[in-house]
Amino acid sequence: MSRRCFFRCEGKMSLYGLPKAEDIRMQWIKFMFNTVPAQYSQKLFICSRHFSHDCFVNRNEFESGFSQRLLLKDGSIPTLFGLPCTSGSQASTSQHVPYTVERKHVECQTDPPHATSVGTQYDQSKKQKSVSTQLSFGKLRDWHMRSKGSQAAVLCHSVSTETTSAYADFPFGLQSPISSTPMKTSAFNPKKRRRIELEEEDTESETLCEPHDTTYNPEDTVVTEESELSFAQSSSYNEKKYVVFESCLRDLFDICPLCRRKCDVRQRQQGTFVAFSQLCSNCSYNKQWNSQPIVGSTPTGNLLLSAATYFTGNSFIQIEKVFRAMNLQVFQYDTFRRHARNLLEPAIVHKWKTDQANMLLELQKKNKIAIAGDMRADSPGHSAKYGSYTLLDLNTNTIIDLQLVQSNEVGGSYHMEKEGLKRSLDLLDSNGLMVDYIVTDRHPQIQKFLRERSITQYYDVWHFEKGLSKRLALLAEQKGCEVLKKWLRSIRNHVYWCATSSTSGPEKVAKWNSLINHLQNVHVHDDPTFSKCEHPDQESTNSTKWLTPGSMVLHKVEKILVNKRVLRDVGKLSHHHQTSSVEAFHSLILRFAPKNVVFPFIGMLCRLYLATMHYNENADREQAVTKAGEAKFKVVFPKSKRGECVARPVKTQATYFYVDDLIRLVFDEVLEDPAPFVEKLKEIPIPLDLASQFERPSKEDVIARHLTRFSLGVVGSRHTDHPDRETPSGS
Repeated sequence: MSRRCFFRCEGKMSLYGLPKAEDIRMQWIKFMFNTVPAQYSQKLFICSRHFSHDCFVNRNEFESGFSQRLLLKDGSIPTLFGLPCTSGSQASTSQHVPYTVERKHVECQTDPPHATSVGTQYDQSKKQKSVSTQLSFGKLRDWHMRSKGSQAAVLCHSVSTETTSAYADFPFGLQSPISSTPMKTSAFNPKKRRRIELEEEDTESETLCEPHDTTYNPEDTVVTEESELSFAQSSSYNEKKYVVFESCLRDLFDICPLCRRKCDVRQRQQGTFVAFSQLCSNCSYNKQWNSQPIVGSTPTGNLLLSAATYFTGNSFIQIEKVFRAMNLQVFQYDTFRRHARNLLEPAIVHKWKTDQANMLLELQKKNKIAIAGDMRADSPGHSAKYGSYTLLDLNTNTIIDLQLVQSNEVGGSYHMEKEGLKRSLDLLDSNGLMVDYIVTDRHPQIQKFLRERSITQYYDVWHFEKGLSKRLALLAEQKGCEVLKKWLRSIRNHVYWCATSSTSGPEKVAKWNSLINHLQNVHVHDDPTFSKCEHPDQESTNSTKWLTPGSMVLHKVEKILVNKRVLRDVGKLSHHHQTSSVEAFHSLILRFAPKNVVFPFIGMLCRLYLATMHYNENADREQAVTKAGEAKFKVVFPKSKRGECVARPVKTQATYFYVDDLIRLVFDEVLEDPAPFVEKLKEIPIPLDLASQFERPSKEDVIARHLTRFSLGVVGSRHTDHPDRETPSGS
């Protein structure tokens, strides 16, 4: 017998597993070496094929694919020789018949069609069909994981068969559940076919041997259950998912894979999760199958659906409508809120606080920062419940802070903007950041507050121009002022030109004052700061477009353009940065927190954080180009342009890496130990609800007072005497 067999065959039995009895050990050594050598290694293995059938406790179960490893009986001794287990060595003759082990493929774990016994010979010339099926975690893991006790590597031999009634007539060339390739996938993340094979493949039967030498140490390469499980849990949410019909799932469990009889199948469903229990009353075969991994008591798919819905800013109510329309099983809204409260919202707060801390550390490297700020309310007017103040770094175009204020915290909606700015500036001070200047709108409370804190303030040009243009448009509609309509666009352009072409406040004011002279066709001015218009001298042939000196329309225009407050504000117009990026972010918030939906305080705050993450990741996207390298534009008709079309650049596709990071955070960290994340969330102060300031009567009293005007009928109407109508008592 070739000694090489002991190191190259499958199904090896180690000396570590031998009983303590010295006679049994010596018989194993004599079987290996024909004598007892003076020295030998304890790290020797012997192939399972050298043991007879009755030496194993679970031989039949192992051959059928329902046992992890072969188990030897106590006192078993190898006796079989002459097995063709190695290549290049002649096997000695023996009176024992070599035993051929036919293994089932892990993707179906079924007997080949027409198989009557183990070791039956099949026609290898026939083509073989295979199709992958879903398996439970335990079944899939057991087939490829080695055991330290036996080191039995399970190999899958090809078995060519003809299709039977259970697997015949596969559409589109799908193959039957018999495969010839060994399973090399990991638990929770089985390797899927990249595409369905449309052509049948010829397979050949081969015996695989593992090349080990005498220095082989099984503990160096063993794959333990713990390592497989930790890898699987960290990657199960990244697997591909499919929509599977219930009838297709039941086809996998109705027939027993051993005796081909009909099985009793029980189904259990929890949201998107479904489990099947298969039991054969004929041969007692049983199997448990889960459609998705379970972490603790939570199906991974249920939690993943809640996370994907929340993190992308979608509404679970709308998602549920889609699922109901498809009859696609989904959990209740209460389950979604439980996932959000215990896992998702703590993850959002943690990620935002971490990202914000990193941004503040980067900003500390600068001496001073330029910022822009503005508030956005959840509803128009002074009836708003929430006001969110946004602080944006103008140099990097990233949002560095966002504060959510509830109206009852500050005594009304009008005071929310000042409180939000105060909290943001206090945060910057606590991190040692100094503000060079801030660009805001012209809110009176903000002006006074920044003046008291000695912070330089500039006004956003768009806010200034919008208010001014509205007043001029109303004036142009009055009788005798129609000539002003020709100047509305030029006046808007003049506002931006004064701000961007000047470096000081007096220069901006001087250029602004020149507008009154320009409207009268006077282009030389008395102010030495700006003594003459910069446009070329031209002789006008249309005298009707100019405003007449001393006219009523000119007097009204002067009251609007050069009053004391306007001149003061023109000198503080921002000449470099504007708050347009903040306004773009406020438009983005509508995707995550629509104004027609009421959110609780923490829910609103988390959705604002999600919008912030999305903006910071996609704010500086490049403009898309065509295949020829030309920049892409699209023609739009903005409402503000009143029918005038403009060209708008087309940006590249947005990315959602923050969603991947959040899902990874939930499954890898928060789900493992949610306590510290929940504690951080609880540190956020939540104001009392708006209804808390009112006395709440009992529900029964409110229902008793419920009365509609239309339930009293019509007194004195001819319809009250109609024979088919009932007249309420007291009418």
